[in-house]
Amino acid sequence: MTEQPWYKDGLYFECQRCGNCCSGCPGHVWVSDEEIVSISRHLEIGEVDFRKRYTINIDGHGTCLTERENDDCIFFNRTHGCVIYEHRPKQCRTWPFWEANVASDQTWLNTAKTCPGIDQGKHHNIEEITACIEDDGVHGKHEIVPAIFISGLPSFGA
Repeated sequence: MTEQPWYKDGLYFECQRCGNCCSGCPGHVWVSDEEIVSISRHLEIGEVDFRKRYTINIDGHGTCLTERENDDCIFFNRTHGCVIYEHRPKQCRTWPFWEANVASDQTWLNTAKTCPGIDQGKHHNIEEITACIEDDGVHGKHEIVPAIFISGLPSFGA
């Protein structure tokens, strides 16, 4: 019999739209071709124009959204939050249920220090969490994602 993970009874999370996972430190937000189509349609701009303005290719690894000079996601607005929230990439939609964040109860608690949505709102069962881990939009790219995103977010000042 396979041993159940520590979160076998599920976890609570509801995004508070604080932006801590979207801002403050450099990182890669991977986007698929399908996500690019969805976001560009939402923004009512052509796909080619969207790719030129808002994405970069990481040699042989895939396509990422660009960042602002302060390392915030290009689509994060400090007043309004994520301006593409309903169309955000899978990597963003699966946060905080990334393998590194749920590796242990301690990594979950560490992530909770900077994510006010953890232990709030909706209950996510083990099946939902496992689905996020298995298809987070980042798999196979962890080696080029900055370590800060693999081990949780840094503390942010007020």
